[in-house]
Amino acid sequence: MIDSRACQRLLCAALVLLSGTLARAETFILPPPDQDIVGEVRITRARQSDTLLDIARAFNLGYEEIVRANPGVDRWLPGQGTDVILPNQLILPDAPRDGIVLNVPEMRLYYYPRPEPGETPVVITHPVSVGRMDWTTPLGKTTVIQKQADPPWYPPASIKAEHARNGDILPDVVPGGPGNPLGRFALRLGIPGYLIHGTNKEYGIGMQVTHGCVRLYPEDIERLYSLVPVGTPVYIINQPVKIGRHSDGLYVEAHPAMDELSDTGANLQAQTLLSIAATAEQQYTEIVPSAIQLALQQSDGIPLRISR
Repeated sequence: MIDSRACQRLLCAALVLLSGTLARAETFILPPPDQDIVGEVRITRARQSDTLLDIARAFNLGYEEIVRANPGVDRWLPGQGTDVILPNQLILPDAPRDGIVLNVPEMRLYYYPRPEPGETPVVITHPVSVGRMDWTTPLGKTTVIQKQADPPWYPPASIKAEHARNGDILPDVVPGGPGNPLGRFALRLGIPGYLIHGTNKEYGIGMQVTHGCVRLYPEDIERLYSLVPVGTPVYIINQPVKIGRHSDGLYVEAHPAMDELSDTGANLQAQTLLSIAATAEQQYTEIVPSAIQLALQQSDGIPLRISR
């Protein structure tokens, strides 16, 4: 069996140690079409006052991402000087590198802005919250049909009924501004009733907590809102396991599958193995079966090399 920490150390040429002021990592130079990996795994040291949620937000990570990457760390009180793994190395989803790509089980959004002549193509990525089990975020292709600052919220009847059962009576409309559940900015999608928007509950980013819409940290939606034009294509996909090519071999990045979106674990594993075999055959790569098994077992969102 391959030691998981040893595998993580192999993911990048240098594991960067950070301390003091926390930095963000959200924009990457887009690799060529035959390469799929951006970013790198880093380590930071927690301060006494930090929670994992504080560190996640500072490094553009979601709740589940940072918790799964640090299974032995107390999420509420990591402790002064505790090493915290930052899973900021990502395999780009198997989707068009165009517009917005939302990978629901990964709970992460990728935006590919169209570069101006002479500009270097980049990908911008942010953690998101998605629909919980009984309010699934829909899959498929759509577009951004409207942008709205300080959007009012009109709770649908189903949500009003749910809140009423808990003794919380919602008004017909919640005006835009502080305290609005949609936050300061929203991108309305072509799927009726669904938005990409901010939030007044930042601690829920990176979790299945919404009624199907897509939430971002307030600072992330503000930036995205300024960049994304109306008409931008949006691809909402279900890829709990991603396969990525890199100059030093083939990688797998696995996330827990969402039961409401996926087949059984056995079917998912079979599909993964078939995809790996096809990619490896194209690149004449020798695959390490135990590495594939480890990646799928851990499902920690950290790309793991599976080739020699």
